[in-house]
Amino acid sequence: MHDLPAELLATARELLPSGTCPKTGIVLGTGLGDWAAGLAAPERIAYADLPGFPQSTVESHQGQLVLGWTGDRPVLALQGRFHLYEGYSAEEVCLGVRLLSRLGIANIIFTNAAGALNPLFQCGAIMVIADQINHTGHQPLTGTNLEHWGPRFPDMSRTFNPGLQHLALQTGADLGLRLEQGVYIGVQGPSLETPAETRVYKLWGADAVGMSTVLEVIAAKHMGLNILGLSCLTNKNLPDCMAPTSLQEIIAQAEKTGQELGRLLTAIIPRIDASSSAG
Repeated sequence: MHDLPAELLATARELLPSGTCPKTGIVLGTGLGDWAAGLAAPERIAYADLPGFPQSTVESHQGQLVLGWTGDRPVLALQGRFHLYEGYSAEEVCLGVRLLSRLGIANIIFTNAAGALNPLFQCGAIMVIADQINHTGHQPLTGTNLEHWGPRFPDMSRTFNPGLQHLALQTGADLGLRLEQGVYIGVQGPSLETPAETRVYKLWGADAVGMSTVLEVIAAKHMGLNILGLSCLTNKNLPDCMAPTSLQEIIAQAEKTGQELGRLLTAIIPRIDASSSAG
């Protein structure tokens, strides 16, 4: 592993006004970036203007670091992420998470678009990620460990913060949103799953599948962040009657579900900040 370039960190810190230290950061996945456009008093830095930072190449990933306000709480958002299938290394995939941590956040929310594997989950639902399976064949912690980032062998027995999961479920109930809970499996992509692969993932205990998040979660856990994961279920993978799909259809459904996800994010971020202030 390599430390963040000093110039990258310095440039990103210019985004933060004196005295502003967001406690919560968020990674916005495929089709879910519009929420950041609704933040109050936004300040933006394009990834292209961050020295040494990767560039988003996937449709619907705007490629911006955004500082904005939801209610009276500041939040840092990565409006677009990086994927192994774009040709990035595991370390590069996690660079945004590393940057948010070095900018001072304590809590991080990962969002993604995913295919439902659990037959009881409906297309368009939001799933709170209870656990994950890394089936990408890659690991962001390979190589020399940086002790100031975290331990050589981070414990992953409670990867997703139980308190944040409970808070998400309660906030969803308060908003009248039904939230599912389940296991997310991350694969490398970019090919979508075959019926046989879908059967295997279900046998392994996965409830949803996608091509992101798992490596970033490992990096976030390594750095000691409190983690919440939210998947927008954009299609339903039923191996015995597999329906064809496309990226455009996935993005369209993610944008539709993203409106409900946006309501959840707007409501939960002040609660997360308040709960972390209390203890």
